[in-house]
Amino acid sequence: MMFCNQCEQTAKGQGCTVRGVCGKPPEVAALQDLLMHAVKGMSLYAHEGRKNGVVDQEVNVFTVKALFSTLTNVNFDAAHFEKLIKECADLTSRLKDKVAAAGGNIEFDDPAASFQPAADLEGLIKQGEEVGLPSDSSADTDIQSLQQTLLYGIKGVAAYADHAQILGQEDDRVYAFIHESLSAISDKSLGLEDWLKLVLRCGEINLITMELLDAGHTETYGHPVPTEVPLGHKKGKCILVSGHDLQDLKNLLEQTRDKNIYIYTHGEMLPAHGYPELKKYDHFYGHYGTAWQNQKREFEAFPGAILMTTNCLQEPRESYKGNIFTTGLAGWPGAEHVENGQFAPVIQRAMELPGFTDDQDKGSVMVGFGHNAVMGVADKVVSAVKNGDIKHFFLVGGCDGAKPGRSYYTEFVEKAPENTVVLTLACGKFRFFDKNLGDIGGIPRLLDIGQCNDAYSAIQIAVALSEAFDCGVNELPLSMVLSWYEQKACAILLTLLHLGIKDIRLGPSLPAFISPNVLDVLVKNFNIKPISSPEEDLATILQ
Repeated sequence: MMFCNQCEQTAKGQGCTVRGVCGKPPEVAALQDLLMHAVKGMSLYAHEGRKNGVVDQEVNVFTVKALFSTLTNVNFDAAHFEKLIKECADLTSRLKDKVAAAGGNIEFDDPAASFQPAADLEGLIKQGEEVGLPSDSSADTDIQSLQQTLLYGIKGVAAYADHAQILGQEDDRVYAFIHESLSAISDKSLGLEDWLKLVLRCGEINLITMELLDAGHTETYGHPVPTEVPLGHKKGKCILVSGHDLQDLKNLLEQTRDKNIYIYTHGEMLPAHGYPELKKYDHFYGHYGTAWQNQKREFEAFPGAILMTTNCLQEPRESYKGNIFTTGLAGWPGAEHVENGQFAPVIQRAMELPGFTDDQDKGSVMVGFGHNAVMGVADKVVSAVKNGDIKHFFLVGGCDGAKPGRSYYTEFVEKAPENTVVLTLACGKFRFFDKNLGDIGGIPRLLDIGQCNDAYSAIQIAVALSEAFDCGVNELPLSMVLSWYEQKACAILLTLLHLGIKDIRLGPSLPAFISPNVLDVLVKNFNIKPISSPEEDLATILQ
């Protein structure tokens, strides 16, 4: 029997025990647990190695890729996990020898340190069922809660670190903390306060990681600029790109430059249209569809090839599996995986499919309001606040999902007073991204900051505004109303808590892995609270 409680949709608000609500089969859940067990063993040696001057770059990069592959909706391909588990065992064996040669300790009581993978897939699945979650099941309930919070937080950190590393941005503090965190699960001497400190440190490390990713994006593709993106389509062959990885998109744009194929974005790829080094391609046309709530229907209707980068794919239907390709860490049974950024199979499939048979105008949306763009008009924003034209800012963003209750965010934005501005980011915005909210003195009332990967921009904007008004972030006329779904959202929330940001509203439900006592600590220290109704929350915030 599987047990998975890492996402917002988890069954009955407690945990999926038969099959993931996301579509994850129990055998994949077991393999993911086993991979985490193996990486925990590797981390014991990596953490000890650093004490003795041993830092292994191959281990570092593998660690974040392995953790990233276990995030919700990244990879459901059992064969992929078989490969990763065996690679982890090989790397751990070599790392153990290096640590021993440097005089470090290689004797650990934790079974993860001596893990040896079974010879075949069936054996690995059985091993995974036996090890379960890497948290300490014998520990106090609240300690287990904090261990799981940390575990899911470092999974989010790993996702951002992997994206950053691909773009040449790394910091060993990130790798070191992930190894330290996984090693700490073996340390039974740690108490509640120790785990609370580790959880908040995770937020600090995630801030460093998001800064690295922001540097990678802006140095590679330029700072986003306000850009109008068509929501319709052009007659012709087409490829739809969803997920998060901008480098895959860049490579695809280059390889389709003269092939008369239009490239469209889907979901979290929408903000890509704001980057100068991506928007310069004439065949990079527009955005198709939304994100979670209509994804399956949209993919079935799309008349071209579909490229999935990293995560955010619901369980594929048979009717469009033959048109889906994956890249990077993404993996789905029935979908062809494209290696090393060579997109010839995707391009060939797009040429075989009919494409759009007409032009269609469905209006447009604006993107590109990253921290550089918003700070470029900071004087106008500050003036509008001081003049009373802007009364309040709302950051309404985060993850989307298929579970009922997410209409709250649409209603909240629609009912926000006309003298307020809504900042948004991540796929949660697809509940309301095409709403025409107008502007305040030329400043759009709806500002799309970007992907979940761009949460650093939102933090920078908040910090810059606090400096302009000579006050703390918590004293700004700014409220955060966040939706969460998966583990990157956990990492971002921990970053906000590390920064001391209070009065965050979180929904549509609170994490199943947060125990009542841990929740009480968060409420007392940060006044974090669940969403209620748009009307009630707006009235409370603006009173």
